[in-house]
Amino acid sequence: MHGLGGSWRSWSPILPIVSAQRQAIMIDLPGHGESPARPDSGTFRGLADSLETYILREGLGPVDVAGVSLGGRLVLELARRGCVRDVVALDPGGFWQGWERAYFRWTLGASLRLLRLLKGQLGMLSASPVTRTALLAQLSARPWALSPELVERELASFAKTPTVAPLIKDLADGPAQEGPASSSVGRITIGWGGKDRLCPPRQAARAREAFPHAALHWFEESGHYSIWDCPEQAARLILESTGKVSVTNSR
Repeated sequence: MHGLGGSWRSWSPILPIVSAQRQAIMIDLPGHGESPARPDSGTFRGLADSLETYILREGLGPVDVAGVSLGGRLVLELARRGCVRDVVALDPGGFWQGWERAYFRWTLGASLRLLRLLKGQLGMLSASPVTRTALLAQLSARPWALSPELVERELASFAKTPTVAPLIKDLADGPAQEGPASSSVGRITIGWGGKDRLCPPRQAARAREAFPHAALHWFEESGHYSIWDCPEQAARLILESTGKVSVTNSR
């Protein structure tokens, strides 16, 4: 499950590695990508309800799930509800406190307004390492190293997704993510970027407090999106933390 304003294509750097060993079901969250919005798709609870309904309706449960950012929080919520099996949450949101809430709302809101103003120029801006760095510094530890195609696609998707603005408000003002996981759920693995500028690394301790049985894995050289900064490492963590292979924990 992808992050706020993204789509299943956000996983493109690691999808070939993971799909070579797993059957991967890629989805667009309601209101994102090609998935139409529903009346409650501008809220976290609405997205979680839609995902739970989808898993039950399609007969997928129990299924292993992985998510990044907003998707990371969603898979933890599904673990709390008990409708999934092994869970990998990469830099999940929902563990901010105090001024971190205002920072989250301000920084993403400002980015949304800027990208919508620059909508017709994103291709040109993404071609330059300098402007890639300026536009994606909050999400990547090395934005200059990302491909121009990925950067343009992700920025354009964030700018045009209609549910981004109400979700920013709902996520910033709503309650923190609750735990723990249901006893019916398998392994819980939380990955965190050591250079995450959107959800700072100190939030990892709060995630572990909410999900005390989770294994914590650090991506030391990654920002908020380890699937972009450390794709091989992120893919390996997902493969080792799902199915029957034992998880490799670090730090």
